[in-house]
Amino acid sequence: MTNEAIEIQNDGGYPVSADALIDAARATLAQHNAAGCSLTLVISDSATVQDLNRQFRGVDAPTDVLSFPADDMPPAPDDVPDSPRYVGDIIIAYPYTAAAAQRAGHDIAGTLTLLTVHGTLHLLGFDHDTDANRAVMWRHQRDICAALGVAEAIIPTLEGLDDD
Repeated sequence: MTNEAIEIQNDGGYPVSADALIDAARATLAQHNAAGCSLTLVISDSATVQDLNRQFRGVDAPTDVLSFPADDMPPAPDDVPDSPRYVGDIIIAYPYTAAAAQRAGHDIAGTLTLLTVHGTLHLLGFDHDTDANRAVMWRHQRDICAALGVAEAIIPTLEGLDDD
């Protein structure tokens, strides 16, 4: 048993399975030897996520998910020995994500699982800023999502990505 604390904050009362999102975050943390870490996952509206995207990334456009690593967070206090290390926050724009999933013919639950895995990987230091980094991140994403039962059609792939 791990002592992580994965908090789900559903700002709009959106129809999500908190248990499935917690499972996705836990699976990602476990795959990367970070099972004792904690994070917060916020399900929010598209305007809030667009505001955060503009404020922190300089991109005035909506997006599905943003991750805010807690790089500068101090370690757990010594007087709380079982306190998990906090890795950061993930913010998902539910309306934006639901609309994109519907346009693509994808299941919203699987899409939310994918975004939770994606966001958690970002919190753990993965990025897709170069082709090489993207290939690594997409492999991890594919492996975790497949283990969680996400439909293969939802999981992004790279042209020419080796399967080994």
